Amino acid sequence: MSNLIRRNSFFDDFITRDLFDFNRQRFSPSENTLPSVNVLEHKDAFEIHVAAPGIKKENFKIDLERNVLTVSSETREEHSEKDESGSFTRREFNYSSFSRSFTLPENAAAEKIEAAYEDGILKITVPKKDVTMENIKSIEIK
Repeated sequence: MSNLIRRNSFFDDFITRDLFDFNRQRFSPSENTLPSVNVLEHKDAFEIHVAAPGIKKENFKIDLERNVLTVSSETREEHSEKDESGSFTRREFNYSSFSRSFTLPENAAAEKIEAAYEDGILKITVPKKDVTMENIKSIEIK
């Protein structure tokens, strides 16, 4: 009889609680797989705002390769529970990641890029560099 009670308890935990617990999310907390991004252009810089609430600062990665700025993040969570008797364990895993890439214009000062994360917004500042006449070459027509 005690085995039957354990099975009912097992059934209740995994079927009833999971199926009818409408307040608990089973997937990523956001409905989107990519965060929203705003790109602003100012007189002296570009700003990229990435809306990523709930992501820790250390989970972000920003790379620059061949004039392409890539912002990415990866998070992994694990949750486990044991019943009172220790006869079963329930483990749940959550994995989420994203990656966004931006091609920088020629007047971007790539060596001076800065980033800050505050209130769920990752703010990347890309200063502009002056385009001088030295970079412009005139070609003589023969």
